[in-house]
Parts: sequence; C-alpha cells; structure tokens
Amino acid sequence: MPGGSINKGSPPLLGLVLTGGRSRRFGRDKAAIKIGGQVQLARIFALINSFCERTYVSICAAQVDEELRRHYSLIIDEQPELGPAGGILAAHVHRPDAAWLVSACDMPLLDTASIRLLIDSRRAEKAATGYRSPLDGLPEPLCAIWEPATLEKFRQRAKSGGSLSPRNMLADLNMELIAATDAQVLVNINTPDDLDRLKLGGLDS
Repeated sequence: MPGGSINKGSPPLLGLVLTGGRSRRFGRDKAAIKIGGQVQLARIFALINSFCERTYVSICAAQVDEELRRHYSLIIDEQPELGPAGGILAAHVHRPDAAWLVSACDMPLLDTASIRLLIDSRRAEKAATGYRSPLDGLPEPLCAIWEPATLEKFRQRAKSGGSLSPRNMLADLNMELIAATDAQVLVNINTPDDLDRLKLGGLDS
C-alpha cells in the first residue's frame, strides 16, 4: 500500500473521492474550486491515492465526459439523488471485497497527517474507522474507512428502505472513532461564504 501502514489479513483498501453532487448551495462545481493554487479534485485525489492500492472518482452519469473528471478512474453513481450514499454504495458494488477510504472533494484542509492517522488507526474487525465530528461528536462519514461487511449492511438497508444517511449508519455500528489532531481538517465548503472564510484565514483561491 503506497505511503500507508499494511494491515495484514485485512481487506484491500481502495480510495474514493466523492464528486457527484450538484453543488446547489455553492452555485458551481466544488470539485473544480482552486484553493492555494490547487484544484480540489486533483489535490484530494493525490492525497488519497498515496495511501491506497487504487483510487477512484465517484461521479454521476452526466459527468463522464467532463474534462475535469474523465482522466481519472471513474465509478458512476447511478442513484445521485441519494447524495453521498449513492456514491459509497456504487463503490461497494464495484468492489464488494474491498474496504473504501472515502473522502469528500471539498475538504481543503485535509492533509497527509490526517489520512495517515486514519489508516494507522484502522481496525478492520470493526465496522469502520473514522473521525469524530468536532461539531456534534457523531462520526464523520465522508472522511472514513468503510469495511466491506458494513457496506453490505448499508446496501441491504438501502434495499429495504431504511435510512440512507451515512452518518446515521455509522452511528448505529461499532466503529473505531478517533479525534482529529486539528478539527479544522474536517471543515468542508458548502457555500461561497465558507470559501470566503477560508480565504480570510490565509488560503487563496
């Protein structure tokens, strides 16, 4: 595994960068935002890929031919109306034997040390490994390692009409929850105001 610690006997670890959302609140494609001179999709992909056997970009069908995305290994989310759950479940269908290190594409402060800590803290016998949100203490599902058995449970929940909130799913399970060394690394960009605050904090766009 490039750059990360090896968990002998654990399911293989693949990476998934979620980019299939419509960015309604932001008003334009969040994956294309340039912060600190870097396009966010390219930055997050390179970060995740340095720790995983292979990394994919989750998209909706309408994004297949987009210049920003088409050069990556893609997984098409056929149910984009499900939000992040659709992308996560599509990854599981693609490789049901694998664990997936999932990351949103809009976490501009996520760094190598945070991903390394996540992987070093992984306990494959648990449902997942992830950060505790500094806002509410609940799991942060969009910067987490989802184990294959958990993803299968999530798929069955979706088929039976259960909750499709990734956060609620993880909150109901026995997962390894860790604290971020810096809570800011989990900050994501949902609105132009969020981006302005980051710029005021010293990141240029």
